[in-house]
Amino acid sequence: MVVVWFKRDLRLEDHEPLTRALASGEKVLLLYSFESFWTQDPHYSDLHIDFIQEGLEEIQLKLKEYDTKILILSDYIPEILKKIHSKEPIKALYSHMEAGMDITYTRDKAVKKWCTQNSIHWHEFAQNGLWRALKNRQKWRDHWISQMKAPIHIPSFLPTTYYTASEIDGLSGALKLVPLELNITHKKGIQIGGSLNGWKYLHSFMTKRISGYQKYYSKPLESRLHSGRISPYLAWGMLSTKQVLQYVTRHQKQVSNKRNINGFLSRLSWQAHFIQKFEMEPSIEFDAVNKGYAALNKTVIPAHQLAWRQGQTGVPMVDAAIRCLVQTGFVNFRLRAMLASFFTHLLWQPWQDATTHLSQMFLDFEPGIHFPQLQMQAGETGINNLRIYNPTKNGKEHDQDAIFIKKWVPELKNLDINFAHEPYLMTPLEQQMYDFTLGKDYPKPIVDLKKTRKRASDILWNLKKNSQVKEENKRILLKHTLSNRNILLTDNINSLTS
Repeated sequence: MVVVWFKRDLRLEDHEPLTRALASGEKVLLLYSFESFWTQDPHYSDLHIDFIQEGLEEIQLKLKEYDTKILILSDYIPEILKKIHSKEPIKALYSHMEAGMDITYTRDKAVKKWCTQNSIHWHEFAQNGLWRALKNRQKWRDHWISQMKAPIHIPSFLPTTYYTASEIDGLSGALKLVPLELNITHKKGIQIGGSLNGWKYLHSFMTKRISGYQKYYSKPLESRLHSGRISPYLAWGMLSTKQVLQYVTRHQKQVSNKRNINGFLSRLSWQAHFIQKFEMEPSIEFDAVNKGYAALNKTVIPAHQLAWRQGQTGVPMVDAAIRCLVQTGFVNFRLRAMLASFFTHLLWQPWQDATTHLSQMFLDFEPGIHFPQLQMQAGETGINNLRIYNPTKNGKEHDQDAIFIKKWVPELKNLDINFAHEPYLMTPLEQQMYDFTLGKDYPKPIVDLKKTRKRASDILWNLKKNSQVKEENKRILLKHTLSNRNILLTDNINSLTS
């Protein structure tokens, strides 16, 4: 037999490992496992597990048409393969490459070792333009565009090319492999998994919601409607970047404002850029990409971190953003950047302490985006502009009427707009007028925003002058900078559809 191992690629179309395996002439077994080493890792949460299960449920319903299914387990993949191979020899393993965390890379090395020891060919296929073992970016962009232009892979489920559902049950029973029953407890307000839902979001975006994309991209309330909202489907592979790009470019003529389409396509290309960056330098998961920032010494303050996680910092825009994220799994890019900036700059806490809470809450948790972006917002790359977000200023500019704040921080709903943004400015008399007590009904700010902003700015700007930081900047630019970075992806729309 040959085995197709599903990971962050929960779809049937544009799945090259599946297509190649079905065309191999061998009998195909489909496999997925909720391995405990990653399901119990603090970067993951039930939010992700439910979304994955919804995607798998959709695939199972589709496969039922062909009288087959994915064997879904909860065991360690190397052990599963070993058991299967002892019963029915595995000729080859098919899967996608993954720019994952260190824990999944360690697992992949164990799979590689087992395959080598047993003379099993592991066919790994790149997806979303990922280029393994790349040393610099000189040719990456052309390679990525070439990959995005390639045909969509459509699997052919012909009789006798795969194990039937009953054969899979018989195999798992003989090997005492306990199939995992999907147990979905969907949370209200969270996007539902599965490729079909991904396509629905993309279609509604291209036909209607894209009209406000650029205008509302930074607005905390309006962006929930006018963003693409397909990032979770890309993160878990329910849609491929290639599928999205080719669909968007085919339908671009129906979008009247080209700035909207160009902005969306540009962000898709930058997503791929960051995932490639993480693949090329996976140590970013643990350490600053610029080694000069190891000199930073931040004292961990558990009470500050707890207040940030619970949305009790006394800074309304920060608290509204984190509470919204916890409840819905989504906030826009500006709010994500602000949350990271507040934690690392104004609270002066190490970015490593923010990784797990944010990743658990982001429905679209993608390691290749998560770690590089978190470091960028923390100001520890050395090559990017230092951005210390002012949460009050951001609130007044992008939530002028405090609608978003009052929705997610209802303690402030009866205050006028100015006080909803800055309740700490209320005098005792004003608090009495509103029947509101600062420190009781809503906390006082846990830090002085002006003082902590200046402290962070002074330290980080001075560190930019450090000789090691400067040397690291040269290395980073040489390794990760696109040679033609000023040429937008949108300049090549015609080439993508040709």
